Amino acid sequence: MVTVKINGEDKYFEEGIQYQLIAEQYQRDYDSQIALVIVNGKIQELMKRLNKDCELEFITYADVIGHKTYVRSAIMLMMKAIKDVAGMEAAVDVKVDFTIGPGYFCSFKNGLKLTPDTIEKVKERMIELIDKHIPVTKKAYHADDAVALFEQLGMKDKVSLFRYRRSSNINVYCLGDYYDYYYGYMLPNTGYIKCFDLFPYENGMILLLPEKEDPETLPEFVPKEKLFRTLMVTNEWGEELGIDTVGDLNDWICEGNISDLILVQEALQERRIGEIARDIARRGGVKFVMIAGPSSSGKTTFSHRLAIQLTSYGLKPHPIGLDNYYLNHDETPLDENGKPDFECLEALDVEQFNKDMSELLAGKEVQLPTFNFKTGRREYSGKTTRLGKEDILVIEGIHGLNEKMSHSLPAESKYKIYISALTCLNIDEHNRIPTTDGRLLRRMVRDARTRGTSAKKTIDMWPSVRRGEEKYIFPFQEEADAMFNSAMIYELSVIKQYAEPLLFSIKKGEPEYHEAKRLLKFLEYFLGVSSEALPNNSLCREFVGGSCFDV
Repeated sequence: MVTVKINGEDKYFEEGIQYQLIAEQYQRDYDSQIALVIVNGKIQELMKRLNKDCELEFITYADVIGHKTYVRSAIMLMMKAIKDVAGMEAAVDVKVDFTIGPGYFCSFKNGLKLTPDTIEKVKERMIELIDKHIPVTKKAYHADDAVALFEQLGMKDKVSLFRYRRSSNINVYCLGDYYDYYYGYMLPNTGYIKCFDLFPYENGMILLLPEKEDPETLPEFVPKEKLFRTLMVTNEWGEELGIDTVGDLNDWICEGNISDLILVQEALQERRIGEIARDIARRGGVKFVMIAGPSSSGKTTFSHRLAIQLTSYGLKPHPIGLDNYYLNHDETPLDENGKPDFECLEALDVEQFNKDMSELLAGKEVQLPTFNFKTGRREYSGKTTRLGKEDILVIEGIHGLNEKMSHSLPAESKYKIYISALTCLNIDEHNRIPTTDGRLLRRMVRDARTRGTSAKKTIDMWPSVRRGEEKYIFPFQEEADAMFNSAMIYELSVIKQYAEPLLFSIKKGEPEYHEAKRLLKFLEYFLGVSSEALPNNSLCREFVGGSCFDV
C-alpha cells in the first residue's frame, strides 16, 4: 500500500492504481469535474499510476490548466471523429485557427470541403465516442520515430515542428486508431468531455466548448463579424508569406530570411495603420479617435504611429489618456473584495470628461487634467487647449469603446478603434497559440524592464487583468469602426530571449510555478531572434525596449 496525503489527511491506496480512480472518490467534494492531479508539486494526467508515497491535489475544469486540458482533449476527439467520418486526409487538412468567444474556428485546407451534412455526422460520431469512454493513451517516441510516424500520417506541420525539437523523446497521444501530438495535458478518456457543439460557420466550422467560469454549461455562441474578418485577414497574411505554424517560422529563421520577414510584417502593419488614418480623414468631422484594447496590445505605439499617419493627411493629432480622468484614489469605488477597483467605468470622472470634450467640440478653450499616480490625484497645470479646424484628439483608454464613456459627444465626431494582439500563428495545425499567451509574455517583459515587476507578480495579477478585459473591453469590440491586429508573426522568437530568464526565476513550490513551466515549454518551440533587426518604431519595441516613442 502507498500513503497519499490528500487535504491534510493520510490515505492508503494500492500501488499502481490510476489517479483517475482516486479522483473519482473525491469528485463529490468538487463542483467541477477533476481533470488532473498534482503529485508532490508536479502535474500528472489521470491515466498515470500511483507508484510512491506522495501528497496529492486536484485540478478541475474551473482551473485554467484544467480548462485547457478539456479544450485540447475535445479537439483530439473532433479530429478522431473527422478521421472516422471523412478519412485521415480530412483530419490532416482541418486547422484549428482561432477563437470567437467560446467557439474555436476550424478552417479547411488544401481544397478540403466539409459539407453541413458531413459536419453533422462528425458531431454524431463525437457523441458516439464520448458514450464509449474510449481511453486516451500516451507513449514516448524517439524523435526520429515520431517524425517517421507523422510523415506516414501526412502531418507535415508536425514533421517541420519536430525538426527543431531539442528533446530526444516526443509524447504521442492515441485515441483508438488515431495518433496526434498535443502541447499539454490530456483527459483520460472521451467520457470526460461532457458538452460541446459543432456546426458550420462561414467557410469552416465552430467547435463550441464551455468556458472556465461555467465549465459544466455550454454557452451561447454570438457571432463577431468584425473580429472574424480581422482574424481572417491575419491568416491570409500568414498564408501569403507561407508561415502558418512555428515550424514554418523556424524555417525562415534558419534560411536567414528573418530580416526580410520583419520588414514585410512591419510594412503590412504600417499599411493597415495608413488605411485607418485615411478612413478617418475621408469621413470629415471626426474630432475624437477613441482607442481601446486589452492589456499589452501595443496601444501606445499604435497611437503614435496613427498620429504620424493622420499628420500626413493634414490633421493635427493630440494624444489624451483616459487615465487622466481617474477619480482621486480616495474616491475610487471598491470591488467585491473591498479593494479599489481601478478597472470599472465608475473609477473615471465620466461627466468631467464629457464636459471637457463637449466644450472643445464647441470651440471653447479648456484646461485638461493630468493624473499624478504617485499622489493618486488629478492635477491641472494651467495650460489650456482649443481645437482648431485640423485638430483631432487621439484618446486611449480601457473604456474608449464604451458609449457611456463619451455619451454626450455626437456619433459623427467619434471614430472608435479596437486593438489587440490576435495571434494567428499556430504551434501546428491542431495546436493553436492562445492570444492571451502572447499578451502575457509581452506584459511580463515590458513590466520587468519599465517597472521592475517580477514575472511572478505579473502571472499572479494576470487573472484579475483578464477579468477586467472580459467585463469592460471585449463586450464592446464589435462597436469599433476599425480593428487593428498588433500581433507580429515573428515576435515570440524575439520576446523569448527576454522572457525565459524571468520565468526561470520562479521557484518550484510557488503558486505561479506551473504557469511559468508551461510558458517555458511553449517557448522551447521557437528559435530565438535578436531584437537588433527591429525598426525603432516597431510595436515590439514597446515591450523589449529601444523604441523611438516614449513608451
